[in-house]
Amino acid sequence: MSTVFLAAAIALLLLILLSLIRVVGGPTVLDRIVGVNVIGTKTTIVLLLIGLLYGQVGMFVDIAIAYALLNFIATLGATKFFLRRKSVHLQDELIKEKEAA
Repeated sequence: MSTVFLAAAIALLLLILLSLIRVVGGPTVLDRIVGVNVIGTKTTIVLLLIGLLYGQVGMFVDIAIAYALLNFIATLGATKFFLRRKSVHLQDELIKEKEAA
């Protein structure tokens, strides 16, 4: 059964690498934020699989929950920051359009 968990962990690590390509080459900032969030979610699952492999699920569940909460808070913060920054740029563009008219 441990080979199944190990294979699943390796598959998830490969999927994390694919998500990393999306983060590096994402067309927009929000696509990159979603990519980082996907990587964080998959990392949480990999942590749980490592806990199953080592037979210490309790310890790794605590670590995975803490990591998932940190990932969630970081994603919310980054999204709020970039959306606020985008609205500031939109307001600047509207002011420039009014001045030009």
